[in-house]
Amino acid sequence: MPEAVLQRAASEMLDWQGSGMSVMEMSHRGKEFGAICTQAEADIRTLLAVPEHFHILFMQGGGLGENAIVPMNLSRGTTADFVITGSWSIKSQKEAQRYCTANIAASNAGDHHTRLPDPSTWQLSKDASYVHLCTNETINGIEFQQLPDLAALGSNAPLVIDFSSHVASRSVDWRRVGLAFGGAQKNLGPAGLTLVIVRDDLLGHALEICPSAFNYKIVADNKSMYNTPPTWGIYMAGLTFQWLLRQTEGALTGVAAMEQRNIAKAKLLYDFIDTSSFYVNKIDPGCRSRMNVPFFLVDESRNDAFLAGAREAGLLQLKGHKSVGGMRASIYNAMPLEGVRALVSYMREFERSHA
Repeated sequence: MPEAVLQRAASEMLDWQGSGMSVMEMSHRGKEFGAICTQAEADIRTLLAVPEHFHILFMQGGGLGENAIVPMNLSRGTTADFVITGSWSIKSQKEAQRYCTANIAASNAGDHHTRLPDPSTWQLSKDASYVHLCTNETINGIEFQQLPDLAALGSNAPLVIDFSSHVASRSVDWRRVGLAFGGAQKNLGPAGLTLVIVRDDLLGHALEICPSAFNYKIVADNKSMYNTPPTWGIYMAGLTFQWLLRQTEGALTGVAAMEQRNIAKAKLLYDFIDTSSFYVNKIDPGCRSRMNVPFFLVDESRNDAFLAGAREAGLLQLKGHKSVGGMRASIYNAMPLEGVRALVSYMREFERSHA
């Protein structure tokens, strides 16, 4: 979370803008929270340049929840295509099997999730209800630098993207997307809020078993107020949207400014790793994530010492996911360039003293 957002929330903790209430105490039906939610929706539409024929929904359940909610809304009980690129797309495909035929159109498992499968090799179903991609795999450190053009691949299905971990870090080509979803906890706000952006024509096709609170049309018709929304999460995300809109980088503003910063941060870290004989990143350079940088010490017997020294230097949560091991630096929007410089400086000094 950006420090400025946390400071703003702290200043309003007991009294939101003279209302006499904390946001935590407000009724979600009251005019005060209504104003917060309306502003947050308008700001994220501006920030991500979301076209008017897309609905912005504030929901709950996280990315794992959406792995079920999407097929319940879009699959019509038929077939959906999945491109497997790492741990999260595997979870999505397995969950969708409960509601439809979840066809694996392509997989990079043979490459140990180190490169993206070439779209020309994807075996897309002729009657797919949608095609699912996890556009940034946090555990494996793979990111789609460009979204595929499904029409050019011979598919009429809408593209569904899980952009949980890189939402608002780069622009979205909405011409190629039917639905985008993401948990807020990486780049937008605290855990508990899920953002769903869905094209108008994809509403109204939910399976009968879909709970009403997860039916996209019902949620859209009720402006995310059908059931009690995650009010604090929406408030915090709204503050983050405002912070993002204020960001500048030269003549660029908002997401465009953040994208330039994220390119610079990722380049600094990857360039150092690539020139070191002490550390290694195994991901193909053409699809390396700007948000999540996994790396390994060539001599992994030094892992514990590396992590202990990092903690002493104030560099936290660098241990890689248990399924892949090694290290992982997550450099989301709120991480400044100075933070990445501090990490590189520590890695350089650790290499010097242990080589």
